[in-house]
Amino acid sequence: MPGFASFREFYPYYLGEHSRRLCRRWHFIGSSLVLLILLLAIAGSHWTWLWLLPVAGYGCAWIGHFVYEKNRPATFRHPLYSLMGDWVMYAQMLCGKVSF
Repeated sequence: MPGFASFREFYPYYLGEHSRRLCRRWHFIGSSLVLLILLLAIAGSHWTWLWLLPVAGYGCAWIGHFVYEKNRPATFRHPLYSLMGDWVMYAQMLCGKVSF
């Protein structure tokens, strides 16, 4: 996996690692679950639910990678850029710039 000087340089690589529609859909499901769990935890003061955030987010994303994309998630080598990429891709899917 190459090194990257910036997120702008990393993001095209990130999108290339999500070329299969089902992988992107699993990411979308995971990110949506993260937002839902966060909202419910805050609204109900259920702070113990916060441990579910990485389980839902990464669990769904890793299903997409290991089952459909057949690659190793970028999270293992570029955790911060990968997390940023998840949310940029999520926003772009909501806006129709990336298909899902």
